[in-house]
This record gives sequence, structure tokens and C-alpha cells, in this order.
Amino acid sequence: MISVHNFPSPRICCIGAGYVGGPTMAMIAKQCPDIPVHVVDVNQHRIDQWNSSDLPIYEPGLQDVVEEARGRNLTFSTDVEGAIKSSNIIFISVNTPTKTFGIGAGRAANLEFIEKCARKIAECSTGHKVVVEKSTLPVRTAEAVKRILMSSANNATFDVLSNPEFLAEGTAIADLLNPDRVLIGGESEAAVEQLASVYGRWIPRERILTTNLWSSELSKLTANAFLAQRVSSINAISALCEATGADVDEVARAIGTDSRIGPKFLKASVGFGGSCFQKDILNLVYLCEHFGLNEVAKYWEQVVTMNDYQKKRFSARIVRTMFHTVSDKKIAIWGFAFKKDTNDTRESAAIYICRDLLEERARLTIYDPQVPESQIRAELTAVFQDTVGGLSEHHQRLIENNVLVSRDPYEAAKDSHAIAVLTEWDEFKRLDMTRVFHAMHRPAFLFDGRNILDAMHLASIGFEVHSIGRPSYRAGG
Repeated sequence: MISVHNFPSPRICCIGAGYVGGPTMAMIAKQCPDIPVHVVDVNQHRIDQWNSSDLPIYEPGLQDVVEEARGRNLTFSTDVEGAIKSSNIIFISVNTPTKTFGIGAGRAANLEFIEKCARKIAECSTGHKVVVEKSTLPVRTAEAVKRILMSSANNATFDVLSNPEFLAEGTAIADLLNPDRVLIGGESEAAVEQLASVYGRWIPRERILTTNLWSSELSKLTANAFLAQRVSSINAISALCEATGADVDEVARAIGTDSRIGPKFLKASVGFGGSCFQKDILNLVYLCEHFGLNEVAKYWEQVVTMNDYQKKRFSARIVRTMFHTVSDKKIAIWGFAFKKDTNDTRESAAIYICRDLLEERARLTIYDPQVPESQIRAELTAVFQDTVGGLSEHHQRLIENNVLVSRDPYEAAKDSHAIAVLTEWDEFKRLDMTRVFHAMHRPAFLFDGRNILDAMHLASIGFEVHSIGRPSYRAGG
């Protein structure tokens, strides 16, 4: 093994100040106060937020980590060229969304921003740089990155590493501080050890796993596919539970005690969301199709199909239960983020439930403690554009006239015919539900898309409660 004393002093830059780059670099800067860490992004507004007390990302504990290191060894700026030139370890942490056009549309990852980063690094670099793929990428992307870097006209040399993130939004700071593992893939032992020595400042060496480049790239897609598969599996069973009278929580507890299965990711819900699961599975599907593994592709695609079905099933159940019409009825939406303790709404189940209810002419009042109104309206606009190939005047009017955004859950529920719980925010468990009930129309429907509320207690108050994969409850019945 190569001694860390042979490494030059690390000078880190990260291109991309999003959900991965910002928190990861803040933690490195916090744990390694002697290492300069420079986070750059072309989005001036985002950088201004990172330099303020109003960070662009809500994550418990993140503000304290940033404020400890910012101004000491953590810098945020738009000076991409300057950061590249002054660093010797460069993280690429830009967005890799699913393609919406051309070959592989709807499945393949759009690598436009990765290629632009690689070209900018090649253009600005001198000496030797270690380039680290932090973004989630298709297998063998590093090969393309290396070829672009080799075109450098400045006689620069490069090692390319894969260091995928395994953060869970809402617990990212805890995950960064005490991760299950850090994965580093690369061909150069020296480069791998140079990066491992940075993480080794606070992470035990036995948790730092090293592989070849391709195994590292594929491991990220595979991890997310396996986790999403578990969610879709229990959601599939939730539909059967509702049909048979079984309780999905009891089923999950029974199978979760089997050490071969385990209890994690067996919580039935309205469906998974976030920036990674669906995107990574579709990318995996595309890779399998590319290599002619059609049966494998169909297997993984079914995970996404099941997730879409779960969302449609939930919104259809709301309409069916409310006497087959929600037209001109007020429905309170509690939660719009894809999960609690984050303001991330990417692929949130709430977006699709709201779309379906708006199509049925419902009037929605949406409350989320961390998601601003502008973000909610932007997501609803985008989902209608994706659904019908452009925002029609009809859908524009629906968003303008049938959507209100409230900053208070009680106000959102006032005079409503139903409440739909779509994010598992802890505060929903602490609300005075008797107060909520008395402010609603009768019957007072409550659709718990996260199974976080006590259905029997709510029924005793007077609610008619419908959960995922559990028996329905209503007062006196």
C-alpha cells in the first residue's frame, strides 16, 4: 500500500453545488480543516444561497456543518476555471437526468453536463489531477471522461476515479459522518489511496471499499435498484392486503424478522420518489437493453411500472371513495416533498397524485413545511407538460385556479372534504386532529399515503380513514 506521505497536500474542488456536491464537500471541509475545499457552480443564485444563512438545500444538521467550515477552508463560488487550476482533486457532481430526447429517451442518462465538465477540466488543467466521478453514471462513463481528458493541450495528466454517493436525503449528514461504506473505484492504486486518505481522516479504513472503475459505477445503480425493488415489492403486497383484509404493516413485520430479508425498506407507501431511484433503474434498463439483455431489462423495468401503478391506484381510490367524484371538492394535501426532512420534490409521489386529482377538477390546498410555493407550482406545471406534451390553457387554468398553497396544515384542512397525507413529516403525527376534524366537511375523509397516523384513533374522532394496505376505519364501523 502506498504511503500517504507520498501524496501532495490535497486541494479539492467540486463542480456542482447540488444535493450531493454541497453536503459532501461541507463534510470533508469540516472533518479536514487543513484541506481547502472549493465548491463551484455556474448558477450564481445557488452559490449566493450557499454563502448565506438560507441554504438551497434543507437537510437536518447541514447549516451547522457549513457554518463551521465556510470562511475557514470551505469556499463557494462561480469561478470554475480558477477552482480547477488551483486543485489537484476534482469532484464532478453535476446533474445526470434521464434523457428526454433522441436515442435512449426516457431511459438513458443525459451525460451532456458530465462531458462539458470533462472538457473544461482538460482545458484548464496543468500538472497532474485526480478526477472523481461523484455523479451517478452509467457503467464505463469513465472511459469517455478519460478520452476527453487526454485531449488536454496543456500536457496535463489525469487519473479518473469513481466514488458514488450513497446518501439518503433527510439523513445525509449522519450518512456522511458515519457511512456504511465509502466506495472508490479506479485503476491507479496511488490515486485510489490518495482519495481514501481523505475519507480516512474520520472513516475507519475497513469501511472504505476499493474496486475497479466499472464495478464502482455499476454498484451505485445496483444499490438503488435493489432498494427500489424492495419498496415496489411491499407496495405490490399492499394491494393484495387491501383486497383480502390483511394488514401490510403486520405482513412487513412478520417477514422483516427473517434475518435473510430484514426490516428495512418494507414500509408500504404511495410510492417512492427522489432524484435517484427511478432515474437509476431506467438507466439500468437502458444498459441491459443496450447489451441485448432484454429479459433482465424487463425485470427491472417492472419495479418502475409497479411504482407508477401504486400512485395511480392511490389517486383512483380517493376518487372512488369520495362517491366517484372530487370535482369542486377541496382536498388538503399534507406534504409535497418526496420524503420528510428534505425540500427535494424530484419525482415526488405528491406531484402525480395532485396531477390526477386536478384532472378530476378537485380544488387542492397544499401544505409542506419546507417546499416553497414557487417550487410546487413549477413541479405541477412540468408534470402537465410531460403528460400532454406541452402546457395547455386548460391545465394552466387548473394550476392557477384550483391550487392554493398554505403555510399552515390547519388552514389547509379547513373546510376540506378530505386530507391526503403524502409526505411522512413528523409534525403530522402531533397535530390536534380533533380540531382538524371539526373544521372539515362530513364525511371527513383521510387518506394516509404514508401509514403514519393512528387510523383507529382517527376513526374514534369521526374520520373515515383509508391507508395503504390496511383495513379502512370509520366512526361506528
